[in-house]
Amino acid sequence: MGPITLFDKSFLQALNVDEAMWFDHFFLANICPIFYVETLADLEKPAREGRTPEQEVGFIADKTPYMRGMPCTYHGTLCLGELLGNRVPMTGQIPVSGGRPVKSDGKSGVVFDEAPEAQAFTRWQRGEFLELERHHARAWREALRTLDLPALAEKFRALGITGKNCNSLAMAKDIASGIVRSKEKPFDRIAMAFNLLDIPRQYHVPIMQRWSVMGYPSFFEFAPYVSHVLEVEIFFQVALAANQISSERASNRADVAYLFYLPFCTAFVSSDNLHRRCAPLFMKPDQDFLWGHDLKADLKQTNVHFQSVPDEVKAKGIMAFAHHPPGGEDSLMVQLWDRHSPGWRKVAANNHVFEPTRNSKLAAGIKRMTQARPLADHEIDFDPIEADSMAIQRFASKRRGNWWQLPSDLKNEEGPS
Repeated sequence: MGPITLFDKSFLQALNVDEAMWFDHFFLANICPIFYVETLADLEKPAREGRTPEQEVGFIADKTPYMRGMPCTYHGTLCLGELLGNRVPMTGQIPVSGGRPVKSDGKSGVVFDEAPEAQAFTRWQRGEFLELERHHARAWREALRTLDLPALAEKFRALGITGKNCNSLAMAKDIASGIVRSKEKPFDRIAMAFNLLDIPRQYHVPIMQRWSVMGYPSFFEFAPYVSHVLEVEIFFQVALAANQISSERASNRADVAYLFYLPFCTAFVSSDNLHRRCAPLFMKPDQDFLWGHDLKADLKQTNVHFQSVPDEVKAKGIMAFAHHPPGGEDSLMVQLWDRHSPGWRKVAANNHVFEPTRNSKLAAGIKRMTQARPLADHEIDFDPIEADSMAIQRFASKRRGNWWQLPSDLKNEEGPS
């Protein structure tokens, strides 16, 4: 399995269906809520000539990763949980909501049903949209239309932030970092956090109590993920005030929000210039920013490479023959696999072909786990994050674009696979 990769809408729009299929196959995609909302908002956006808004959204849904893609939990939910004392792992893994702890065959596990977002994308592929989704689309477009970025920038200019004392995005990042790491004026800082994160009032007291018991530490010490989100938010507002980010483009607000999800990936791919300028400032040395056009070129070459596979092998499904990205040392995908999945070459040297859809023992074990009784709270004697196994149920089409994702002769069954 390839690198855990956050992607934005601009990247996916540039791919054709075959390229998107290979992205889904060779990467574990982080599907963040911002992508979901941006895609849905296209229902209220004028479509290209000859297409309806529903068709535009359907085209994006067709290309959305669903075989290995994972919907990430909303950052606001994660922030609230962390402020109340729940740990948010920031080691590159994708936080997923809704799992039910189980035990099967003497081992611990967590089972995730098909996520509502995944169900929505499946419906959108068929041109089916709920009225509630249309309402949200209208609300999101209206929010962007009425967002007053110039006024937002003016608030920080009133605090003395200008292009003279902040003449680069790196300086804006340093200013934001200093604010979230400071211990001065603790009550002003917590009030700012409640406001920027839109924390419901009923949680203010328990959060304050927990914070006071810990001696009013900085956000960086108190809640590391909250610290990251606040740093991105303050950075954006400082950069607006210093004219390092344009206040004339309302969509910049949504674009910057993708950066909230950087702790949950090893790579971020985008074709957006704002991301190209800002994302590296918030990424660790072991993370990579990928320019979308470069990765698209590699995916195109991947598609050409596998076209030479005999038809009878293709009919077995891509999992039977496409075990790792093709290409040499100059391939971007190979470089990424070497960096983030270093054991793949040893596996590739083994000529044994593993076809999970043909492994009856594996399938039976997964079925027992997914059908196991959910454990009551008092029965859970393991950390779900450290469970022995995890099962994610999802809908999967046998064919996608010009490729069999699953064996052509695999019997169709109702429901997710």
